[in-house]
Order: sequence, then C-alpha cells, then structure tokens
Amino acid sequence: MKIDYHKVGLKAGLEIHQQLDTRTKLFCKCPTKLRDKKESTLSFKRYQRASKSEMGEVDKAALEEEKYSRTFIYKGYNSTCLVENDEQPPGELNQEAVDVSLEVALLLNMNPVDAIHTMRKIVIDGSNTCGFQRTALVAMGGGIETEEGFVAVDSLSLEEDAAQKIETEGEGDAYAVVYSLDRLGIPLVEIGTAPDIRTVEQARKVAEHLGMILRSTGKVKRGLGTIRQDINISIEGGARVELKGVQNLRLIGKIVENEVIRQTKLIELREELKRRGAEVERTIEDLSSVFERTASNVIKKAGGGVSGVCLRGFSGILGTELQPERRFGSELADFANKYGVGLMHTDELPAYGITAEEVEHLKRTFDATEADCVVIVAAERERAEKALKAVLSRAEEAMREVPKETRRALPNGSSAYMRPLPGASRMYPETDVPPVEIDAQRLKQIKSKLPETFEHRKERYREKFGLNDELADKISRNSNFGLFERIMESYVNIPATLVVRTLTDTLAELMQEGEGIEVEKLEDRHFMELFKLLSANTFGKEAVPDILKFLTNQPEKSVERAIEEIGLRMDMKEVGRLIENIVNSKKDFIRDKGARAVAPLMGIVMKELRGKVDGKVINKLLGEKVKEVLERG
Repeated sequence: MKIDYHKVGLKAGLEIHQQLDTRTKLFCKCPTKLRDKKESTLSFKRYQRASKSEMGEVDKAALEEEKYSRTFIYKGYNSTCLVENDEQPPGELNQEAVDVSLEVALLLNMNPVDAIHTMRKIVIDGSNTCGFQRTALVAMGGGIETEEGFVAVDSLSLEEDAAQKIETEGEGDAYAVVYSLDRLGIPLVEIGTAPDIRTVEQARKVAEHLGMILRSTGKVKRGLGTIRQDINISIEGGARVELKGVQNLRLIGKIVENEVIRQTKLIELREELKRRGAEVERTIEDLSSVFERTASNVIKKAGGGVSGVCLRGFSGILGTELQPERRFGSELADFANKYGVGLMHTDELPAYGITAEEVEHLKRTFDATEADCVVIVAAERERAEKALKAVLSRAEEAMREVPKETRRALPNGSSAYMRPLPGASRMYPETDVPPVEIDAQRLKQIKSKLPETFEHRKERYREKFGLNDELADKISRNSNFGLFERIMESYVNIPATLVVRTLTDTLAELMQEGEGIEVEKLEDRHFMELFKLLSANTFGKEAVPDILKFLTNQPEKSVERAIEEIGLRMDMKEVGRLIENIVNSKKDFIRDKGARAVAPLMGIVMKELRGKVDGKVINKLLGEKVKEVLERG
C-alpha cells in the first residue's frame, strides 16, 4: 500500500530515551551495570493501585492498569539498595547526569531552565517499585533543520530508567510479573520533539540526528536496549497514538507506515460498521454447557468455563487485516490478554479443536445471523466477564473513532495495545528530591567543552585522513565517528576510506538484507578486533561484510572465531603453493604476455583466495612468481 503522507495529514513526533554512562544511578550511589539475573540475592512482592494526583484526579492509564490486579515480584542484587526497593527516600540528583543532560541541551540549541525540579509520573505497571517514575525538566526550545523542514525540540528531561521485565509466573489468580532491579534508576535523557515530522524518511533522519548528538558527548551507554524511541503519530480523521519501545532505528519507518495504515483501515472499518448498522450487545452469556463434551484442549485447559458475547453486524470485520500479522480480532484479543485469557470468534472457527456443530450451537444461543460475529473466551466466569467487558468497550469504540492509546512496538514493525494515553493528572511534585539550581558559571564551563561541530569535524577528517568531501561528511555525521577515530589511531596502515565505508555503507547494506541481521548487536570491540586482524593481513578486506554478518547472529563470539568458522584462515605457505601451482599451469600465457600477465592471473587467484588474504599481498606474491618464470625463460 503506497502512502502519500502529506495527503493523509501525517503528524509525528519522537521521544528518544538514552541511558547515560554515569558511574552511579540517578538517585543513589549504586552502579549502573546490568547483572546476570541468576546472581539475584533477594526478591520481594508488591501490589500497586492507582491514586489521586494533587489535582484530585486519577490518571485513566493508571486506573486501567489497576483493573488487572497483578502481583509484581522484584529481583535485587548486592549492587542494588533500599532506594530501588522503595524502602529509603531517593538522594539528590546525580550531578554527573545533570551535566551530561545540559551538554546535550546546548548541542540542540535549547534553553536550560533556571532550576531543575523533580516530578513524579504515576506508572503502576510494576516497572517502578514505588508506583511512579521520577523525571525532571532540564531544557526547552531547541530544534533540528532537515531537508523536509524544521523540527522543533520541545523538551529535554532527565529521568530514571524503569526496572526490566524478565518473565511472568503462574496463571489466573497466581499470575505475577517478575522485574529485575539492576536497570531501575539508571539515568536517562529524554528528548521530545514537536509533531513536526511529516514523512517516514524525515522521522528516520531526525532519530539518527538525535542519536548522533547523544553519542557525540561520549557519555552514553551503547548496545541494544540502551536507547529506546517512542513515536507519537496521528493522521487526518485519526487520533494521537503513542508507540513505545522502538529499539531498532531501521524499524522507525516501518512503524510509522504501519500505524498510518492501521488508522486508515480503522477509519474505513468505522464507516463500514455504520453502513451495516452494527450494534454491540452488552449481554455476556455463560456458554459452558455448549462445550461440555468438547475435544478442544484450549477449553479443557481453562477448566471448561466459556463465556461469550455477540457483535451484531461484525461478521468478517474481526478478520480485517490492519497491519502485517495483525487483524482487528488481534486488537480485541489484546484487551482479553490483559486479563490472561485468549479470544476466539466465529470468523475463525471452527479451529482450536472446536467443531462446526459447536459453532452452530453458539450462533443459535445468540440467535446470530450470517451478519453477526460471536466472540468467546475460555476462563472462569469472573475473569471472563472482565475480559469480555473490555473487548465490548473496544468494539464500541471502533464504531465511533480511532482510539487514543499507548501501543507497544513489535519486532516486525506492527504494534499491540498497552493502555490508554496518560493525561496531565499523572504528574505531581517529588518532595523528597531538592531542586538543582543551574549555576551560570557551571553552564559556561560546559559550553566551553562542547564537542566540535559537524563542519569542523568534517574539515579535520579531510585534512588528517585524506577523505574526500562525501566520505568526510558521511562519517562526521555518523554516530560511529568516535569509533572511526579510535580505529585510525590504533591501526595506521588501514585505509581511512575502508573504515568509513565499513562503519556506514556496509552496515547500511547489511540492515537492508532483511530480518535476522541485527547490526545493533555489533559492539565497538568487534570493529576494533576486525581492523586489528585486518591490519595484520589475517584476512582480506573483501571478507569484512561476511564477518560482520556472522557476528550479528553470534555477537558473543570473537572476530578471530568468526574467521575460523567462516573458513577464512589460511597458512601463507599454503597460499604460496596455490599461487605457484596456478603460475606453473599458465607458463605459456606468461611468456606470451610478459609482466602484463599479472592482472588476468590475479582474477584467477582471487577466485580461490578472496577474503582470505589481502589483495595487495596476493598481488605482490603473484608478481614475484611471474617474474621468476620470465627470468627462467
């Protein structure tokens, strides 16, 4: 489906969350290193409920989370403390984190506030032990120039990262979500743009630019999960939807595209339901008797309890594809899943071991016609009713509007429902943390030490490394510019052009090859080892893409191990014998062509040794062997 983003009235804004590489956490002295989850030394349970803010209102997102009545289990370590456990008040804001956030603000031409005040943001999904996340506004009013237009940067905040969800336990009333406390409290910079983004390409460029600004400080964590992007999207006739947790930069375009498609199809679906005169009945029927003798393992596993509702005029609607691998039925199922139950409907039945006779019995129970759709869940009555009420509310919304909501980004670029959009009532002051005055002298010191501009860096690269204008510009604006400098300082015999193309074009090409190649898993150490071995002529530069591709799938392995497993390692004596055999078999050709024979023979040798030995080394050895033949006559 080709989309004209200007025609659909796309408006998008980004929120970038980047972990800072500080020595300690934001409100305590615990280290910011993640732990092996097997090393946990304590665990405890918590239950959370929604409460009123100082405005006297309860945030609707928190209110919905409370409905699910979850148990939360937290795993602590000898490197976490009572602050993470919410058994001790937080300390003062980490000054190192404050300084980094101010540096980023100045790089974005933003205006720092006079004093940083910490606020509480209510979140009761269990990701914070205290039921809220602490966040502090640092600066406002910056912007980024793009080819498609100016994108304002509205705010930059400093906040604590959430606990990491590691698993779930049990089912039904015993269902619990398990979190690890090692990540809780790591300082984050949150950068929020205005909804000025109008195309997928512009969204990607803005995200890349912000990522590069952050990395230019040299004080942010690297690796998968250390930077997360949320995208706010709306279209004409749709609604603002927040898509959370995009960890992969290359997914941004697909996420935006799929959300535009989803909202467009929901608008079409709404009109179709109106045309049909569709109706949502609120009656929930106990259907257990229909399945007393069922062969369905799904229903048996749930204890035989089945409840259902009838959606009048919804036949075929639940099977409407809204996004790749996601139908409208998937949207309804998201709500049932929140209560730990699955959802089935007559648009897809018979299936799951349910027979055609049982489907007919279902329809008769509701006097359903071919135009109707019966939806069922298998669970005990109380849980089933809660799940179906949520499903009915979502079906009713489909007849009125595209709902405002927060959704979770999925690995394939689609998304799933999380909760309603939060409102202003989720915020209130944090009285335990004193404000931090922005000292003019300190701000001046930070300004004096800001990283160099792109233009200055570009010119320096041209002069120092002999790069042309295109390559100097490409690497100076790339987030790997610091890694480029480290490689060039460490291995002076490596061509700068090769390093630039590896860190830019080669990685981009690998990303475009499709699923299964996650270049985000590559770490600086991989590239440092890669060029160390290349500088020692351990393999040929032609093998660089293959080695990197191998490591994206097995990042725990070393480059040396990758070379072994790909089959690139070759003894130089063996190389010499192979070249000698080829030369001996082409003696007549060599005598006829003379020294000009080297070039065509080079192609024959490279077929055997491409990627295993550097081309310059092969050319030198081949030239020597050809010279010997000519001297012998």
